[in-house]
Amino acid sequence: MLRIAVPNKGSLSEPASAMLHEAGYRQRKDRRELVLVDAANDVEFFFLRPRDIAVYVGSGKLDIGITGRDLLLDSGSQAEEIMQLGFAGSTFRYATRPGTAKDVSEFGGMTVATSFSGLVTKHLADNGVSASVVHLDGAVETAIQLGVAEIIADVVETGTTLRNAGLEIIGEPILESEAVVIRRAGAPADDPKVQQFLRRMQGVLVARRYVMMDYDIRVEHVERAVALTPGLESPTVSPLHHEGWVAVRSMVPATDAQRIMDELYELGARAILTTGIHACRL
Repeated sequence: MLRIAVPNKGSLSEPASAMLHEAGYRQRKDRRELVLVDAANDVEFFFLRPRDIAVYVGSGKLDIGITGRDLLLDSGSQAEEIMQLGFAGSTFRYATRPGTAKDVSEFGGMTVATSFSGLVTKHLADNGVSASVVHLDGAVETAIQLGVAEIIADVVETGTTLRNAGLEIIGEPILESEAVVIRRAGAPADDPKVQQFLRRMQGVLVARRYVMMDYDIRVEHVERAVALTPGLESPTVSPLHHEGWVAVRSMVPATDAQRIMDELYELGARAILTTGIHACRL
C-alpha cells in the first residue's frame, strides 16, 4: 500500500485535497482524521503538518508527500522533488529598512530573522556571507522594528505587508516556491505505485489546462482549421453525413479557447463547442 503524506492545514491543505479528489482518491470527511485508508486505490493517507512532511518522507517512513518546495529545502531532509503541482506559488525574498543594504553581499556581520532558518543559512553560505540567523515562527516583519535583526527573509506575495512595516524588498529572490510531490532521495524511480500516482496527478494538471473543442467545417478549410487546433498529437477528423463537411475534435489550451473559437468561426467553422476535461492519461 502506498503511504502518502498530505498537508493537514494551511494554504497547501485545501488545494492538495481538491487535486487528490480530482485524481480519484478518497478524501477524509472529518478534518480531525489523521490517517485515511483508501483501500480501493491501495493508498494510505497521513495528514501531517506541512513542515513535517519532508522529514517523514526523507526518513523513509512514508513513500511520498505533498508539501512546498520552500518547506522541503528548509527541512534539510533526505527528500527530493519529483513533480510540480502548480498551486501555492510564492516568492521568498529578503527585506530591510531603506538604506541598510542593497543585496545579500552586504549582509556580513548582520542578523537575519526568518521562519526558514535552514533555507536562509544555506543561501547565505552559498553566497559566501557570514551573518547570524534568528529563527522566528511568524510575523518576522516586526523583528527589525523590535531590534532583533537588521534583515528579514520571508514569503512575499504583493509586498504590501512589508511596505506597511516600512521595509523594502532587496536583492534577487532566494527561491520561487510552489506545491510539489516529494519522495526519499535515492528511492527507486520506477516504483509502479508511485508512477501510477504521478500519472493521476499529471492527468489532473492537464485536465485543468485544456478543454475539448469540437466543430464542423468544410473540407477545403480543414488544413487551416487544424493549424489552429493541432491537439496534443493530432486532431480527430471525421466525415459528416452532409457531403463536403467534416467534424473535428481536438484538445486546446483553456486560456486560448475563446480566441480560437473566434478564429474558427471567421474561417467558416460552425457548431463550435468546448467541454471540460475531468481526467486524462497522456
